[in-house]
Order: sequence, then structure tokens, then C-alpha cells
Amino acid sequence: MDTQANPEILALQGVSVRFGGVRALSGIDLSLRRGELLGLIGPNGAGKTTLLNLISGAMAPTTGTIHFNGQPIVGLSPDKLCHLGISRTFQNIRLFPKMTVFENVALGMHARPHYSLADALFCTPRALRHEAKTVERVHALLDRVGLMAARDKHAGDLPYGMQRRLELVRAMATDPQLLLLDEPAAGMNEDECEQLTRLIQGIHEEFGYSVILIEHHIKVVMELCRTHRIYVLNLGEILASGTPREIQTDPKVITAYLGEKRENHGRTRRQLSRSH
Repeated sequence: MDTQANPEILALQGVSVRFGGVRALSGIDLSLRRGELLGLIGPNGAGKTTLLNLISGAMAPTTGTIHFNGQPIVGLSPDKLCHLGISRTFQNIRLFPKMTVFENVALGMHARPHYSLADALFCTPRALRHEAKTVERVHALLDRVGLMAARDKHAGDLPYGMQRRLELVRAMATDPQLLLLDEPAAGMNEDECEQLTRLIQGIHEEFGYSVILIEHHIKVVMELCRTHRIYVLNLGEILASGTPREIQTDPKVITAYLGEKRENHGRTRRQLSRSH
């Protein structure tokens, strides 16, 4: 990827997080280029979700800087960062189960208001035009992810895999530049993972989002990042970074990520290799 054609959209430098005497992250340097799909893997407790929480404004680092589009963002609230163009999904689905599929996505679009409270109260032409555009865009997004037929169903009544897709499209509804995906394939079987991989790949290519992907399904990460990079976190530090091929043959990664003893490295390497 040409770094001049694709400049950095996100940069973390010297980022550390401590909770009392516990070190969650230590000295993290990470960069993301515009349009890149970056994988982030590591064992449980490595600090992956903490890192997404920092980028999305859910918490602030103890030390270090975070820049988005060249602007420092440490201390900005999640809603402010949403307005700037950062959106995320969560490992645990956070839909509004009693609202319809359509309403869940439309609510995401309203996270970035385009008209005033007065416009809304008096149903001005400006508000009406925006609402018409909202309906059109929600329908387009639902159609893109295969949920149009379920538009009037309650989100809580959807099968699990469809709820995962709804979580993804709701994040897309804010029209982000940076999309943070926290284990989007969690709880899915192999067929569902393959469908989700194709969906994310197609969305990334079509919409041009910059993406950071946390995922425990190695096959999903290796497939989505095959022309991009992967960072490996362990014990709050970056253990390695590189292409999928470099990562899947790195003994440090095999040991840390899957917790294998040396005599099991051959089997673990085969597991990683089958995913690429």
C-alpha cells in the first residue's frame, strides 16, 4: 500500500493504561493508514478491547497520545468522536431489542444530527428532506447486508447471526471514516463466519472504511487481512506486527496467542497455516 496515497488516519504513540497497580497497556505505538483493514489479535486479557475503548473515547490513556486525521483526540467523548467519524461494534451485542431493525439503524444515523431541534419541532422542509434521506439510506444499508426483509421485525427477535449483521450496519449508519470491529464473529459457526468474512470484505472494498478488527477466529483475520497487516498484543504490549504470513510463522506469536508449549508448535503452526 502506497503510504503517500494512503496517509495515516490514526496514530497512537506511547500509549499506556494502568488500573491502580495493574498495567493493561504499555507503550503502544500503532498506526493505521486510510483505507487499511488492520487485524488485532492476542490472548484473552492482552488489552485488545482496552485499545478500542481508548480509540473510541470510552476511556483515556494514562500516558501517550492518540491522533485521528492529525487531530489529538484524547479526552474527547464517544459522541464527539462519532461526529468526527469513528464508529464501533461491541463483542456483546448492544442493540435495542424492542425496536425494529429499521429503527435501530435510523437511530444510528441520528447520532450525527443534520438539523436543529427547532427544525424537528416545527417539521421544517430541512428536517423533512433529511428524514426522507434517512429512510432512503437505511433501506440501502439494510439491503446491502441482507436485512431488508427483516426491516419491521424487532431486533431481539432476529436470529443471532442477523443480530450481528445489524450491529455492523448500525455502526455503518453513522457514515464513519474509521470502523472499530470488536469480535464481530463471536459465537458464530463456521458457515456464519465465512458469510461474515465475505460481508466485511465487500463492505470494506465498497465503502473504503479504515478498519481495526479484533477477532479470535484466526481464519477470519487471516482472510480479511491477507493484503494488509496484523498486530499481535500480549500482556498489554505489541508482541509482533506484519503480514498474515509473517504472523502465522512467528514462534513468539504461536506461543503467546494460543499458549502452546514448544512441543506443540508444529500442530499450532498447522492450525494457523490452514487459515491462510
